Amino acid sequence: MCGICGWVSFDRDLGTPDARRELAGMTATMACRGPDDEGTWVDGPVGLGHRRLAVIDVEGGRQPMTLTEEGGTALALVYSGEAYNYRELRERLAGAGRRFATSSDTEVVLQAHREWGRRDPRAAVRELNGMFAYALWDTAARELVLVRDRLGIKPLYYYPTRHGVLFGSEPKAILANSGVARVVGLDGLRRTLGFVADPRNAVFRGMREVSPGCVVRVSRDGIEELRYWQLCDTGHTDDVPTTVRHVRELLDDIVQRQLISDVPLCTLLSGGLDSSTLTALAARLRQERIRTFAVNFVGYTDNFTPDAAGATPDAPYVQEVATFVGTDHTDITLSTSELMDPGVREAVRRACDLPMSFGEVDSSLYLLFRAIRERSTVGLSGESADEVFGGYRWFHDPTFVNADTFPWLRGPRIEMTERVLDPGLVAKLDLAGYLDDQYRTALTEVPELTGPAADDPHERRMREICYLFLTRFLPNLLDRKDRMSMAVGLEVRVPFCDHRLVEYVFGAPWAHKNFDGREKSLLRAAAADVLPQSVVQRVKSHYPNTQDPDYDRMLHTEFTGLLTNRDSALAPLLDIDAATSALDTPEATNGGVLGGRWALEQILTLDAFLTSYGVSISV
Repeated sequence: MCGICGWVSFDRDLGTPDARRELAGMTATMACRGPDDEGTWVDGPVGLGHRRLAVIDVEGGRQPMTLTEEGGTALALVYSGEAYNYRELRERLAGAGRRFATSSDTEVVLQAHREWGRRDPRAAVRELNGMFAYALWDTAARELVLVRDRLGIKPLYYYPTRHGVLFGSEPKAILANSGVARVVGLDGLRRTLGFVADPRNAVFRGMREVSPGCVVRVSRDGIEELRYWQLCDTGHTDDVPTTVRHVRELLDDIVQRQLISDVPLCTLLSGGLDSSTLTALAARLRQERIRTFAVNFVGYTDNFTPDAAGATPDAPYVQEVATFVGTDHTDITLSTSELMDPGVREAVRRACDLPMSFGEVDSSLYLLFRAIRERSTVGLSGESADEVFGGYRWFHDPTFVNADTFPWLRGPRIEMTERVLDPGLVAKLDLAGYLDDQYRTALTEVPELTGPAADDPHERRMREICYLFLTRFLPNLLDRKDRMSMAVGLEVRVPFCDHRLVEYVFGAPWAHKNFDGREKSLLRAAAADVLPQSVVQRVKSHYPNTQDPDYDRMLHTEFTGLLTNRDSALAPLLDIDAATSALDTPEATNGGVLGGRWALEQILTLDAFLTSYGVSISV
């Protein structure tokens, strides 16, 4: 896992001292993503930067990595992520005559492009199984290729310029270049406040993300985005028992692949079905005591109150799984003072890099990952199982299923956000119209059902719901996971995002996914033999929010300070009177999923973002 960046300018030589300083500054912004090593490579119109977190082939995997032919550089690569099938690909490539100087997966990717991607880089990318974002320069073709994995697990941003492009794992790498204007317009604010993923809109004006499942080709002729993978209807014909059996076979293979590491590895354990399944399978497949870590809050278990996020606290289930599986377990217990620590909150904001806050969830994840990093470099997470298998209550409540919008938007967060903003700005933003347009666009992409299920309206609607969560909701969570983990130099892998599993389960009828009338029926059945029955039967609980009333009091104090600071960057965009009265409403302390508390956190994050990044708002 690493941080990458670069610059292509076809009208100049980037080998000059000034250009090299710019590239070095861009690379330095990602020191947290790659604490182990750094490197740059410049050749005429192209400059590549790399910060390395060493996970595989610690000694030999240094970057930027080049491939030499006939005495010169043919390809140059900066790569972030993991190709879990690199050993199999290496054997195939060696059989085709390719010679290797290292045992790293980076060199496998480089050689794969030379062997299979000469005409079309997508042919090489399709061979990869993993999470990755990388940039490849072809010297002969004078072409840069930007690549992102199928689900968008690893981030990659780019900024077209008059004569080329700037790119980076995070916006801050691009913003470090003096040629970039730090402007956020109405679309950027809409993306910030809407909580709907859209790679075409990376908040900063002119900046985009490489779309999941796509490559971007940059040449003198311009910039072209090409898709190499997308969700489709697979014509699923397996019955339920066969489907359950195949899901388990896939999970065994996926976890086995993702246990590959030359540095200490652990799993994140919440006591829920997803993380417990990964932990149990990892322990079995590795045949050794595996490290596990869980997050908790001071007094949370003893004083727990059921809410929208969950009906039970995690801790009892965590302990049961740790004992049942036999893990080397550590609880990371956080206090409200730690969550509200100004240094922590600032570190989180810098890590987020965009004003899209999950509030205290970001802070607790950051603190959890920071503690884990003291003992492990790689962690396996259950992220995305809910989107893949249908775990959220939104999938099962007709009120949300039948809502003519994104199901997760039915709640207090957006209402609270609009309440505190200036009415004139609210009218210009027209969030309702923006989100409706996003929703209609997403629906046009949904692959049609085939077979007997095609005539079932409920099956068609659930296909839409599954697609919306995988393409418009999940990317936000993956981005959060990536930012908080890489801020402390921790690589977090997400086995449930393996594209083979996603394709197979997406293609299955909803009646299969809900065959026993419960959430995540297929996963529950596939993992039942390796888990305690209490966990198998446990009802879905979200990542926990602190229930300490002191947190809300401290948050409200901070928000009140913003409202009374007439010199704040955000002051012109707020309705001070409405925002003040909003603090006295029950929604302001709703810390549940997408609750009103998040709206206050988001406004605070936006204000800090405008100040620390020197951003101008153009509305």
